Amino acid sequence: MPTEKEKESLKMARYTESVCRLCRREGAKLFLKGERCFSEKCSVNRRSYPPGQHSKKGQKKKDYEIQLREKQKAKRIYGVYERQFRKYFANAEQRKGITGDNLLIALERRLDTVVYALGFGLSRPHARQLITHGQISVNARNVDIPSYAVKEGDVVSVKEAARKNVFIGSALSAGRPVPSWLEVNKEKFEGRVLRLPARADISLPVSEHLIVEHYSR
Repeated sequence: MPTEKEKESLKMARYTESVCRLCRREGAKLFLKGERCFSEKCSVNRRSYPPGQHSKKGQKKKDYEIQLREKQKAKRIYGVYERQFRKYFANAEQRKGITGDNLLIALERRLDTVVYALGFGLSRPHARQLITHGQISVNARNVDIPSYAVKEGDVVSVKEAARKNVFIGSALSAGRPVPSWLEVNKEKFEGRVLRLPARADISLPVSEHLIVEHYSR
């Protein structure tokens, strides 16, 4: 359990402004606003420059800034704080294989990412909310931890009481493509992890080698 000091630190670190500013800051769609990200109302489409009066539009970025922005982009896509992200990176370094690939694969295995990928959530933040509110189960057992790492063969489902949720229905009707390492049954409100993801399955605009370079400085 986190201490009171850690809880307070998390409150201070929580972003409370418009998440569309984050997409503009990173210069890419982070898909934090659900259906809005796929519409003409998307802020990145309308204003493809960083927010703020003194944005560095047109200025050449230094290597450190490029690496930092790539790390920040990945953190914001997956909704992970710095301390937790560092742990993911440390674990990725210790495992066999390419560190950058290991990092992204670990992030893809997060339950909130899987719930979103299966189409149950309008966005990753919405998927995270469903989990913390106890509306998602894994292998028929309640799991309310968004960072839970799914395994091959796991069955992720929406609980019976939440299946009439209009937001879940809206997410499922959006018809987003489901990654090949997952399988979804919309009628049963459940999905299955067919296998663990590979780097080729991850189509997000993230250059993981820049993150590795950032932490290797």
